[in-house]
Amino acid sequence: MEDKIENPKEEHTISNTREETVSLGTLTIKSPMGIGTWSWGNKDFGYGTYDSSFTDESIKDAFSYVHENGLINFWDTAEVYGMGKSEELLGACIKNYAAESGTVVVATKFLPVPWRITKGSMRSALVASLKRLQLDSVDLYQVHGPAYSLRSMETWADALAELVKDGLIKAVGVSNCNVEQMRRTHKALLQHNIPLASNQIEFSLLRTNPEHNGLLKTCKELGVAVLAYSPLAMGRLTGKYSKDNPPKGNRKFSNFPMEKIEPLLDTLREIAAKRQKTVPQVAINWCICKGTIPLVGVKNRKQAEENIQALGWRLTEEEVVQLDKHTMQSGWSWWQNDTR
Repeated sequence: MEDKIENPKEEHTISNTREETVSLGTLTIKSPMGIGTWSWGNKDFGYGTYDSSFTDESIKDAFSYVHENGLINFWDTAEVYGMGKSEELLGACIKNYAAESGTVVVATKFLPVPWRITKGSMRSALVASLKRLQLDSVDLYQVHGPAYSLRSMETWADALAELVKDGLIKAVGVSNCNVEQMRRTHKALLQHNIPLASNQIEFSLLRTNPEHNGLLKTCKELGVAVLAYSPLAMGRLTGKYSKDNPPKGNRKFSNFPMEKIEPLLDTLREIAAKRQKTVPQVAINWCICKGTIPLVGVKNRKQAEENIQALGWRLTEEEVVQLDKHTMQSGWSWWQNDTR
């Protein structure tokens, strides 16, 4: 990745410029941050249920703000987010607010469930995703985790290569892959002279497993960008929840008891107050300092305004170390198939 801290002891206060661009294989995005749309159309995150501020209109407003702000142009979705609703909402936003060619970089994902056993099943899934997104091609197409798959990583790598050659996708990635699976995919793609652009994994102050099991190190070795989903641990690192007010909905990832993470939240609050930032901005910036590209949520304009402010500055090395003292590793996950 191009976004590097030459001297981590310096306090970085520069605004985002072209020098902050990041490479995803053959793609280039404007900043070391993307927008994740896992929550769009998803009742577990309050869409259409307990959160009255989370509606189709609030999503359109958030997209419009991010697009006009101009610092972030990378949007990530998946066919299973909201059972296709996320792709539909993103596609409508792009059509209404970002019609100009090349103004957004769009990523989506293919879920290799057991009954999808042929290369053609990936092509059919992509065609359906493109229809929902109202696009002719997608910039980044990712295998959404091998946990369900009955076929090898090599099979899906070959299928991805065919889609690249046919012009339906520009770059390819994986998600929730461990070191071995990522290496195998990387090797298989090289047979087609196609780089593995990214590995999308859960990474936050409450899930540092990839930093300890060699996954981040291997990504750097192979030139694979790390897309960090749930950088705020499904809301637990926003500072608005507590033991008496836990997150609502079915938020299973990084599911530590709120009382257990209070020391970390206290440290986040301390740094946030000193920096005149918010708790989520500090937590997101920590992910950037670790060399990852956090995918932040924007369910409304207010959330978009706050999360974007995690860009344009850097925590000092001392602040990163201070936070590292309170980080956690979660247990083994079948879906994420990695180790502690």
